[in-house]
Amino acid sequence: METEIPAMLAARQLIRPERFTFHSSRMRMKHVNKAELAAMDAESDRCALELSDAQVDVLGYACLVAIMSMGLGYHRESQTRLAGVTRENNAPAPVISSAGALVDGLKVLGAKRIALVAPYMKPLTQMVVEYIENEGVEVVVWHALEIANNLDVARHDPQNLPQIVAGLDLSGVDAIVLSACVQMPSLPAVAKVEAQTGKPVLTAAIATTYAMLKALDLEPIVPGAGALLSGAY
Repeated sequence: METEIPAMLAARQLIRPERFTFHSSRMRMKHVNKAELAAMDAESDRCALELSDAQVDVLGYACLVAIMSMGLGYHRESQTRLAGVTRENNAPAPVISSAGALVDGLKVLGAKRIALVAPYMKPLTQMVVEYIENEGVEVVVWHALEIANNLDVARHDPQNLPQIVAGLDLSGVDAIVLSACVQMPSLPAVAKVEAQTGKPVLTAAIATTYAMLKALDLEPIVPGAGALLSGAY
């Protein structure tokens, strides 16, 4: 959230007049497991309140798996509640979650069947798969990197991703989710994987950026950020 989304907004500033500032409030989490994710989500109201003090124009809830581990369809409940927190603070702002943004981004692309790469342990990745499938998108094939430590997720080399995707059976797949996690770097590999596979590629960070730009009523276009932000949608 604090690296790739600002990088995309900075890249957009090279081709469009709008300018952005980026503000963050952090929820604590060290190990990516269900207990820590639930504790993390419990801090989201505090974070929304703190950020609304700055009267920001849109809020993004970064952790996809924190939302998806709270139950099917939970992104709607979370977004509604957190937007209510901003209204109560007299600083109303739309709230985007990376979980909801990814699901919505896949629908914008018209993707019915997808391949997915995630850094999580297999049980959490399975939970993500079930969450996405509950939203009407079939996950045909998925790969879990099984990285338990949150900082190690951030250290994963995105240049490993093309080789990982090359090992997946992509027959019948409409799109590839190259990183189902805003924390795991993926942006430098997106164009390469699109060229390698001939399929649209999106990530949690790309989908979140798209949703934030739409919420701001700005053209959702970012150079070098894959099909969803190409300007075609």
